[in-house]
Amino acid sequence: MVTLVVTMGHGSMDLYSQKLAEHLNVPKVYTNIYQESAELFNISWFSQQAIKSIKMDTEFVRELSRVGDVIHLPNHHMGRYGVFLKTPYVITVHDLIRYFDMIDSGAFIHRPNARDRLYLSLDYKGVAKAHRIIATSRYAKKSLVKYLGIPGSRIDVVYEGVDHSVFKPSRRSRPIDEPYILYVGSEHPRKNLRTLFEAFKKVKESSCFSDLKLVKVGKAGGCEADFRKPTLELVHRLGIEDYVVFVDYVPTDELPAYYSHAECFVLPSICEGFGLTALEAMACGCPVIASNKSALPEVVGDVGILIDPWNVNGFAEAVRRILTDEGLREELSRRGVERAKQFSWQRAAEETLRVYRKVEQELAEGCW
Repeated sequence: MVTLVVTMGHGSMDLYSQKLAEHLNVPKVYTNIYQESAELFNISWFSQQAIKSIKMDTEFVRELSRVGDVIHLPNHHMGRYGVFLKTPYVITVHDLIRYFDMIDSGAFIHRPNARDRLYLSLDYKGVAKAHRIIATSRYAKKSLVKYLGIPGSRIDVVYEGVDHSVFKPSRRSRPIDEPYILYVGSEHPRKNLRTLFEAFKKVKESSCFSDLKLVKVGKAGGCEADFRKPTLELVHRLGIEDYVVFVDYVPTDELPAYYSHAECFVLPSICEGFGLTALEAMACGCPVIASNKSALPEVVGDVGILIDPWNVNGFAEAVRRILTDEGLREELSRRGVERAKQFSWQRAAEETLRVYRKVEQELAEGCW
């Protein structure tokens, strides 16, 4: 029997575990450990938070050890707990973004301090130790093989889903009066907002789009850095501050209205382990323009416009096409809704359950 760990936070990786829990009839352990401990970055070893975190981590390992069953850790930052388990476990890897920051391959989010490096190294040791790994995309699986040297035979790809009862074309009133293009997400460096803002400026240079706004939904990022400051500096430097609307938090049930009324959704990320916001946009009938890197082509497929993330002119031209070609806009909207139906949490749960059964069979045959 496999016991699923469910993290009770509000992030996308918490959502993943919570949605699986709704659709899986397996034992579960509910915890706040990810939000309270594993999600702490850039704090000092000697801070009260760090000391409290060590105590919480120790107790959580004890709690998991008492379960006795195979454990499913729902995200890679819980690998630090798997390192200390004596029983086999499954772990889900959403991406290797923090790993790339750790090996200095570029600040995708934030360069880790000494404490973060230790904890991140434990995370990825825990990933490597897992009996079986669930990757949320083929891109994530390839990254695990390439960078961590994990055999592909130990990795199963199970895509995330979208809640179609929530994310669908909305009849709610417009959240913004003017026509707008939409971005939903953080302001981490990996999100490549520079390309989005520069492309938006190019579009605005045409008098045809004088009323057009750019709506940015979501918090700037975690507490490890002031991600909003460089964003505002860039907006000011480009002279588009009067046309960019920042909406820090939108309740989940109100978010479909933002997607549904947008002219298009733009996601120029350099690195995404899946790309949930692009899927949400598609489910709401919002045309998608996205980067052609990492996992985004797997999610968007051929129902959106995919462009090199550094091609500012390409993004600007794609936005112009959608704004001026009603037929294209309607086609992308219709095809996006159809494609999004392929991704559901019910399907993700069924495929996850097949991984559980595979693990149980392997352990029964002594493959441990």
